[in-house]
Amino acid sequence: MPESKLKSRTRTIGLNLFIIAALFGLVSLNKETLRPMSIHSEFASTITGCFPNFIAAYLISLAYVNAALSKQSKNSRLIAILSSTVIFIILTIEELKPMWGASTHYDPWDIAASGVGSLLAILTFELITMIRNK
Repeated sequence: MPESKLKSRTRTIGLNLFIIAALFGLVSLNKETLRPMSIHSEFASTITGCFPNFIAAYLISLAYVNAALSKQSKNSRLIAILSSTVIFIILTIEELKPMWGASTHYDPWDIAASGVGSLLAILTFELITMIRNK
């Protein structure tokens, strides 16, 4: 394997490990600190309640976006869009029919937050692609 390909693969794996650590760290910060502080505000409580869905959709989708960007193939856009869509669908199914215990009750705001996170991942892909092409 050429050295540049090895560096690219190592960078992709390293960034994905960082994304996973950020996901767990941000969800834990939200659960342990932000949510308890927001119980007196309905708006803040709704935002902190939806945050795990948003950040999960965004960061998990970014892991696939990262892989698509590192490959730089003609199918990169398709990979980014499909992977983000699949993540959204999985999180929506989890919200409607809890499978892993992450969701305790149905909340349409959680589905909306997952959609925004997945969409933001696609927009991040497009932004990075646009910057690279300049």
